[in-house]
Amino acid sequence: MSVAKKAVRWSVTHAIPRVALRRAAGEGDLQARLFTESAETPTRGLTGLFDEVHGRGPVVRGKYSYLVSRHSVVRDVLTSQDVRAGIDRVDGVLGRLSTWSASNHLHPVEAPSMLATEPPEHTRYRKLVTRVFTARAVENLRRRTEEIAAELLDALEARAQADDEVDLVETYCSLLPVTVIAEILGVPDHERHKVLTLGTAAAPSLDMGMSWRQFRDTDRALDEFDAWLGDHLAALKADPGDNLLSKLVEAREDGVGLDDKELRATAGLVLAAGFETTVNLLGNGIALLREHPEQLDKVRQDPSLWPGAVDEILRFDPPVLLTGRTTVRDTEIAGTRVRAGALVTTLLAGANRDPEVFDDPHTFDVTRPNAREHIAFSSGRHYCLGAALARMEGEVGLRALFDRFPGLRLLPGAEHRPTRILRGYETLPARLT
Repeated sequence: MSVAKKAVRWSVTHAIPRVALRRAAGEGDLQARLFTESAETPTRGLTGLFDEVHGRGPVVRGKYSYLVSRHSVVRDVLTSQDVRAGIDRVDGVLGRLSTWSASNHLHPVEAPSMLATEPPEHTRYRKLVTRVFTARAVENLRRRTEEIAAELLDALEARAQADDEVDLVETYCSLLPVTVIAEILGVPDHERHKVLTLGTAAAPSLDMGMSWRQFRDTDRALDEFDAWLGDHLAALKADPGDNLLSKLVEAREDGVGLDDKELRATAGLVLAAGFETTVNLLGNGIALLREHPEQLDKVRQDPSLWPGAVDEILRFDPPVLLTGRTTVRDTEIAGTRVRAGALVTTLLAGANRDPEVFDDPHTFDVTRPNAREHIAFSSGRHYCLGAALARMEGEVGLRALFDRFPGLRLLPGAEHRPTRILRGYETLPARLT
């Protein structure tokens, strides 16, 4: 694609919205403030804003969208037939420019990605990949995940003896989930680092308002990932193995399989989503448990608390901040009339701090009895396919790390990812003892 087309696409999808939202934030618009503050503030630092949104009522009308953050309303929107996933393209001149400058590579929030499709297409895609993420299938992966964690911790222990400091994101949080999902999807050992690098570089593609430099880097990563995925799928077609992608290539639903574009979109989403959010879950969990040593002591004394602890981590500091929906017809949300074509932002992290559902919601408590009621994995027909896998990896990964290194100590210098949608640590320096 020419530089001119890229510049136009960046202007329409990032530069113009960023200017407009920053101006609206200065005028006090809560949706716009969420956009500006989330770029520089960890999710745990946004609780005051969540409370302000809660206090404004079940539906907050902003300059450019409706914002919902109460648990029941978020769930209702995500399960409603009156909304669809994704955001409509703008009309008029900007819409025509957007179409003219559209990229050739697949994008995670554009059809035929499951994140941006609705039934019947979404149903067909989902049926073809659901079988690998059943509770039974995930439990069958538990032992292998424990083995991978042990191997990584062996390497980490050897490295810790030579170095005073290690970055847990680089050496553990990212490697555990990418190794697991790579084995599920038949990615060869020598290509896993490339997949991790490209997936991390493409993560900002979910955001709006990227700088020109970040946009170019992300766009390049999407191009490279798309090309790599095409080659990988071609190799599996020629020599299929016992893995999900090989089965997906051959899978049929009512006699119909996925065409090339659908196959790449589905495979790419499963691969990237299979490790990106779990990296955040592990990093956020390590930080929370070290910041709350009394909570870490509880799970050490009673390991049966680990599953609940993982759900409390997901509730308290979820890997995904929000998701967007568009109304497909005139409808009503919590008593507010909303016209067709309106954007509705569901604040997942805000719903997880709803005091009507969670007692003392700003307190981190691994014994919380209803922690599993969080909406970190979304809800309805777009509920995360890999939720069971992420929970299992979080439980295995965190427990193994703290069992091996009970004196693990975090060091100054941790950095959060600069992304607005995906929330987690970019670096997490630690000393292991």
